[in-house]
Parts: sequence; structure tokens; C-alpha cells
Amino acid sequence: MVLHHTLFTVASISASKTFYLSALAPLGYKVIKNFGDKQIGLGVNGKPDLWLKDAGEDGSPVKGVHLAFAAESREVVDNFYQAALYVISSLVEELTLNMSLTIFFVDRKTGAKDNGPPGERNYVPGYYAAFVLDPDGNNIEVVHV
Repeated sequence: MVLHHTLFTVASISASKTFYLSALAPLGYKVIKNFGDKQIGLGVNGKPDLWLKDAGEDGSPVKGVHLAFAAESREVVDNFYQAALYVISSLVEELTLNMSLTIFFVDRKTGAKDNGPPGERNYVPGYYAAFVLDPDGNNIEVVHV
């Protein structure tokens, strides 16, 4: 069975949006659907497969989830790890010789916590992954096998 989408109830839609947009940018994730401060759908190629819903005053966020995303390369795993911990911004400068220069700089922390830096894991041969805890404490992984 292939999952179509998943939904997290989060303590702060703003904090979670900052984290997930930064962390999943190396995988191509963007906001696809936006329902203001109540709910957003993130995804790739126009398909929202990760939904974030604000818990509101009466609700509580989901905790204890482990969600793993597949990466196309080890470099994507490495980029996820850095982007998950820090909001990485880029400034693209167009040079006069029809070349562009991209400068990356850290704006601020995302509210995530390190839960395992990029590296080989002994789960199966070639398993390369990184782990972070999102602002609500869920274990988010990106893996390349």
C-alpha cells in the first residue's frame, strides 16, 4: 500500500511551517494549499502529501511520530540535515558574464533538535540517513539507500 497523504496536528502552524519548509526544501517541498493559520498542505509537483493542522486552543499536537522521506542521494540527506536545523536563505547574484553566484546564509534556527547526524546506519547495507526532532518532538528522517 502506498500512502496518499498524512496529517499532523501541530502546536504552532507558524513554527511548524517554518521548520518543514526549510527542512524539506532539499526534497522539493513547497506549500501547495494554504488555509491561513489553520492548515497547510506541503508537497512536490502540486500534490500536497504532508498536511499540518493547528491544534488550536483546545487541541494538542501529535507527538511520537517517526516519518521518513526518501532522498535521491546522500547529498540530499546532508542538505536536509542542515536545512532542518537552520533556515537557509540564498541570494542569487547575476554576474555580467551570464553566470550566477549563489550565496547561502543562515537566518535563524528552525526550532528543531538534532536526533542523529547524516551517516551510515546498520539497518540494511547502504542505509544513509539523518534525523531531527520537529518543533513538536516528532522524529523526522531523510534516508538514501
